[in-house]
Order: sequence, then C-alpha cells, then structure tokens
Amino acid sequence: MTWSATARYRLEPAPGGLGLVQDLLNTVSAGAPPRPDLLDGLPEARAWADEAAAEWATATGQPAPRVTLDAEGLRELRSFREALGGLAAPEGKGDAEAPGPVTPYSGEAALRLGEDGVVRLEPHGTGWRHLVALSLAAVYEGQRADTARRLKTCRNPLCRVAFYDRSRNNSGVWHDVKTCGNAANLRAYRARRREQEEA
Repeated sequence: MTWSATARYRLEPAPGGLGLVQDLLNTVSAGAPPRPDLLDGLPEARAWADEAAAEWATATGQPAPRVTLDAEGLRELRSFREALGGLAAPEGKGDAEAPGPVTPYSGEAALRLGEDGVVRLEPHGTGWRHLVALSLAAVYEGQRADTARRLKTCRNPLCRVAFYDRSRNNSGVWHDVKTCGNAANLRAYRARRREQEEA
C-alpha cells in the first residue's frame, strides 16, 4: 500500500506521519495533465481517507484510525487542506501570490508514556477532526525534528504538487525538475535573451 495521492505524481513520500500531510496536500487537482481532486466528492474523499488512515498506521506503527466523512466534514477537510497548504507554500513568491491569513485549526491529542519509556503524542477525534489531529501532530513533530520545513509545494505556479525535499541543503523548489524546473528555466532564459536583444 502507498500514499495514493502522492503516488499519482510518482514521488517518494515524506517520512512517518508527514506522509499523511503530504498526501492530503496532494489530493488537489495538480500536475500536467491535472489529476482529479480526490476531495471533490464524498465517495472519492471517503476512499482516500480510508487508504490514508491505513497508510498512516503503517508509517507510524500505530493502530489505523477509523475515519468517517459526511458532507460537512468534507467541506471542513477541504478548508483545512487549503490552510495546511500555506505551511508548505514555496518561498520566494511575490506578495501577490502569498497565502492569506491561516485559519486556526485545533485537534485533540494526548501524551502517553509507552512501555519503552518514550512519551508519544496520540491524536484523537472523530471524522475529519481525526485527520486534522493526525496532520497537526505530524507537523508539530516535524517542526520539533526540523523536518517539516522540507515539505514544500512546487514553485511552478501552474503546479501545486507537494514534495519532500531530500536535497542536502534543503534547496529543492520543483516537485520534478524535468517537468516543472526545466520549463521554468527555459522561460527565464528566453526572457533574458529577449531583454538582451531589445537592449
């Protein structure tokens, strides 16, 4: 089993629980040609949520949560996805493209001391709230481990694919250099050449 939304873009998933965050971001319609939005309707969203919950359990070694979605929960999950996208927005974009204020979200969680002596954050909740709690816990743990900053969205303005930057200095900006990076570099080269010819 794999993170189904991320697998559509042939990307290696982020480690641990961050894989859920990446996969949720990758449910959007993105890429070239654009893939369908996996949160467009209830049947698609429920299928994605079931697969994501099972994959989260595999990635974290914890029991799979049961996630049920209704129409209202789907609207909330879409809204949360957009807010979460602001955390992974590409750096260096102009103010016109900067995300607006982030809607605050919260999730239930407990701290539990395991038999191995390790304290773990255990997300709780029902329905879409459980997915929010799982995602927020993953981002929190990723921020503490300094890995969350490696979760990014492609800098190509026509692409919203989320990827985990595995470059040594965390300098990646394209989800795929061949498709998005080369096209952007070619456009920039042509623009510079036009400027030189006009000068």
